[in-house]
Amino acid sequence: MGRLPEERACDTLKVWQRSDGYSRVSPDYSIVIPAYNEQARIGSTLERVLDCVHSFSWNAEILVVNDGSSDNTATIVEGFSARNPIVRLINNPRNRGKGYSVRNGMLQAAGEIVMFTDADLSAPMEEAELLFSAIHKGADIAIGSRWLERKRQTIQQPLYRQFFGRCFNAVTRMVMGLPFADTQCGFKAFKRQAAQAVFQFQRIERWGFDPEILFIARKRGYSIREVPVTWGHDERSRISYLRDGLKMLEEIVFIRWNALTGVYNRPVKELSQEMPTAKN
Repeated sequence: MGRLPEERACDTLKVWQRSDGYSRVSPDYSIVIPAYNEQARIGSTLERVLDCVHSFSWNAEILVVNDGSSDNTATIVEGFSARNPIVRLINNPRNRGKGYSVRNGMLQAAGEIVMFTDADLSAPMEEAELLFSAIHKGADIAIGSRWLERKRQTIQQPLYRQFFGRCFNAVTRMVMGLPFADTQCGFKAFKRQAAQAVFQFQRIERWGFDPEILFIARKRGYSIREVPVTWGHDERSRISYLRDGLKMLEEIVFIRWNALTGVYNRPVKELSQEMPTAKN
């Protein structure tokens, strides 16, 4: 009988055995997965990610950031962690939002390349190889894009979601000077140094954090490559394009204000476990 993906992954990462707490031996890759009430799919997601770790022989860690879930998300992740030392559960103090969760995981990641992906794996985990390749070829940051090659969308969003998404992208391009076809795809990878600098200054805690981290990265001179990825829409997405869209427009103003007041120009500090204060 074949072994589970998480059991096979242990063969690749025997050095990761831990006896007291989490080993800080540096992996090549860190994969951060924000999760809020994801008990229905976090198990299958971790199986797929662990299978990729094994198939591609990634020396990797997997960090699931539990954003104050009220279901069994944390229990399921703890089960995976008990069987496999490369899986780590990080608990937010309470529900803070996707932006906070991603930042929490990215700042605690130990990999030389750190990435985040959505819990629904709308972009298949195998596509991470495209992001890693772009970084190995010289980019500081590689971001997945649903719109550079639309034919790669296996399941398209409803038309109203496409409309609001493209409108928001147009606003970010105009107001923030971001030249990317897709700022919102939850599939991004960073060199460790770039991640430490960018996420240290991130202040948006909820859905509007993607334009902020890209704005910070460009402001601080990091090279960003947009990479077309396969992507399939998940109907269980929780974002409301009316309520959250209006909030994200407000956050664009907040980002411009931070830029004007020099928030993003401050020196990069040595990281600690303490999270920086952020906008609710």
